[in-house]
Amino acid sequence: MSSSPDKASILDPTKPKKKRHWNWSDPDRLDPNEALKHVMLKMRLHSLSNSGSSTPHSESEPESDSFSPNTVSTGPDLTAMLSDELLLKVFNRIPDAKQLISNSLVCKRWCVLCGKLIQSIKLLDWEFLESGRLSYRFPNLVDINIVPASIVFERNSGILLSTKSLKVYLNSGVLETEGSFVRKEDILDSEAIDKGVRILAEGCRNLRRIALMNVSEEGLSCLAEECELLQEMELHYCGDFALRGITKFQNLQILKLIGRLTGVYDSVVSDIGMTILAQGCRRLLKLELVGCEGSYDGIKAIGMCCQMLEELTFCSHRMEGGWLSALSYCGNLKILRLESCMCIDENPGPDEYLGACPMLEELHLRRCQMRDKEGVRALFMVCWNIRGLVIEDCWGMDNNVFAAATVFRAIRSLSLEGCSLLTTEG
Repeated sequence: MSSSPDKASILDPTKPKKKRHWNWSDPDRLDPNEALKHVMLKMRLHSLSNSGSSTPHSESEPESDSFSPNTVSTGPDLTAMLSDELLLKVFNRIPDAKQLISNSLVCKRWCVLCGKLIQSIKLLDWEFLESGRLSYRFPNLVDINIVPASIVFERNSGILLSTKSLKVYLNSGVLETEGSFVRKEDILDSEAIDKGVRILAEGCRNLRRIALMNVSEEGLSCLAEECELLQEMELHYCGDFALRGITKFQNLQILKLIGRLTGVYDSVVSDIGMTILAQGCRRLLKLELVGCEGSYDGIKAIGMCCQMLEELTFCSHRMEGGWLSALSYCGNLKILRLESCMCIDENPGPDEYLGACPMLEELHLRRCQMRDKEGVRALFMVCWNIRGLVIEDCWGMDNNVFAAATVFRAIRSLSLEGCSLLTTEG
């Protein structure tokens, strides 16, 4: 019987063979899952041969038993063949930062590697800092907030105090006291804070931002010597003379200074502290003063010394009358913010002494008491050259008070929110 031409051409070795083109719809194509299992099996066989095991799995054994998700593998770690640099690149591509916490629980190696990728934390346990485990666990930190750990609280406390500047758990007994929620005895003393800051500074020298509480001059000086790259700082519960340590920071550009946090804690930052601050931090670009006492002298010192200052914020200030006229010394100021201020200026003085901020571009007023017409008028005169005005939820802003805004001849943008007393006439 003669064979068919197709079969003869196949059996004839002299004829060239046709190349087979793979098609993804072909049922005989290679399964990616099977290929992955084959690669994993090869890695396991290679690791077993290097470890000297005499009973490796053969390639003919079923792979489903070795890679079943319900069985616990007792073999070596397959990721041990990957370098630390390669694993770090893999972990760094995980979009969800919280997944790094789960990955750090796999093994000690993954714990160390994941810790290198975490750059910002909020410390809750002070012992974790004092023991030195913080710098070992997170060697590449650039942002840390140790304020919550500086307040002693009950671990099982269900009372959470949350403000714009502070978020901390409180002790149950604090509700029975009058005054501030955070008592003086609940805050760690300056010696303990300085000790922890020294350990932190020596272990994490690449810090760019830090939030501190009740730190002294010694602690700030140590931080300035070790962390030369520090650019942003937030200080809670800090007195005037502690600010002498801040003068050693060469690259500090953003500072938030909290003297008194209404209803939470109370400390004093006056003209003395502002003058020390101004003479030491001449490169400041942004300054926020929260609950600070002061007067014309303190603001004048800041304006004359911090000539690079572009953004200034007053929050719940306790300034004496006449402080507005000192703003004219801030020659390069571009943005001025007033937030939660019960009074603008009780005694602004004559108009000829007010001056003006020549470079000011924006004025923001949020949750301020604006029933004092003279104080508001003086503020608008100092800021007469602005191009943008934002007023949000300010009490007492009626037509008569808002009439002082006619001084803004160059204004290009106006935002009004929560000003229910303003009418079309205003």
